[in-house]
Amino acid sequence: MAIAAAIVIVPLGVLFFMSGLVVNLIQAVCFVLIRPLSKNTYRRINKEVAELLWLELVWLIDWWAGVKIELYSDSEAFKLMGKEHALVICNHRSDIDWLVGWVIAQRSGCLGSSLAVMKKSLKLLPVIGWSMWFSEYLFLERSWAKDENTLKSGLQRLRDFPRPFWLALFVEGTRFTQAKLLAAQEYASSTGLPVPRNVLIPRTKGFVTAVSQMRTFVPAIYDVTVAIPETSPPPTMLRLFKGQSSVVHVHLKRHLMKDLPETDDAVAQWCKDAFVAKDKLLDKHIAEGSFGEQLQDMGRPVKSLLVVSSWAILLVLGALKVFQWFSLFSSWKGITFSAIALAIITILMQILIQFSQSERSTPAKVTPAKPKSGGESSSTRQDGKQQ
Repeated sequence: MAIAAAIVIVPLGVLFFMSGLVVNLIQAVCFVLIRPLSKNTYRRINKEVAELLWLELVWLIDWWAGVKIELYSDSEAFKLMGKEHALVICNHRSDIDWLVGWVIAQRSGCLGSSLAVMKKSLKLLPVIGWSMWFSEYLFLERSWAKDENTLKSGLQRLRDFPRPFWLALFVEGTRFTQAKLLAAQEYASSTGLPVPRNVLIPRTKGFVTAVSQMRTFVPAIYDVTVAIPETSPPPTMLRLFKGQSSVVHVHLKRHLMKDLPETDDAVAQWCKDAFVAKDKLLDKHIAEGSFGEQLQDMGRPVKSLLVVSSWAILLVLGALKVFQWFSLFSSWKGITFSAIALAIITILMQILIQFSQSERSTPAKVTPAKPKSGGESSSTRQDGKQQ
């Protein structure tokens, strides 16, 4: 089984990482030469360049693994998707939630201008992390003392973004696992909070900051809920590379930013209430097998298939030329070099797969709170340690 998986994964890894390095090089050149002259021109060019890489992962879902993503939303919200700036909050249910978001963004025409708040270490991830850095993703250290100004300045830089963008914020702070759910339930019971059944307790500081900084130029919040039907195996990067299908249900509710409360405390409570409602929505999904609202037809565009086919042709032709010029397989040195290159790509693929696994994600640092003098509430102390 492992050998069969490697036979499939390694060629896909070669295609992804070699094309990714080309994309990274183009992004770096544009960053150095164009961005100092015109930031928005750079952003427009980078959008198109980044999509040449990110569409390969969309192809992985759409055409290789055949993952079926069903979007439940009302018609008004569906028509506005991709036509406006939006702050996206989502439960972190599966290992590939970020990739599911990319698929929906691609259908809406804003894949290259999709952004996210992520932990700082991910920008070091070969190829994909570098591309995210060039695309102005916001990377934080998970220390509010260090991250507050970084987040505020990063959000303000989006004020003049030339294309409709989505900024994803996973306010649970970590990916969902049963162990993390049990810890969240224990914390909720000890502090008098609603005990979650299907989500983790939201960490509201980052959300409050995002709303306060973006309220004047972002018109909407997309409240997204991801669920995996019980009849479908959970999607993972490893399953995708093996070509194994899954089903993912996505519910999207649009809120007007202007309708949110004015004070920080009230905005934080709005976020907590949204996750209580999300928990109930997931209860309904478990009982009925769907979200029960209007199912939107997103189709399956061929753009990702054309991009991957073009990359494959270019890289095969390029590899043949390299083998011809350097006669790599005519000497032990050439064979050794090729073997080392394949080994490096295999290791990088393993890093990418492990990075996506929820069991390896860093859990939220939540400790049961004890009453303190001065009237400080347990929820306030919890948010003080979180983003």
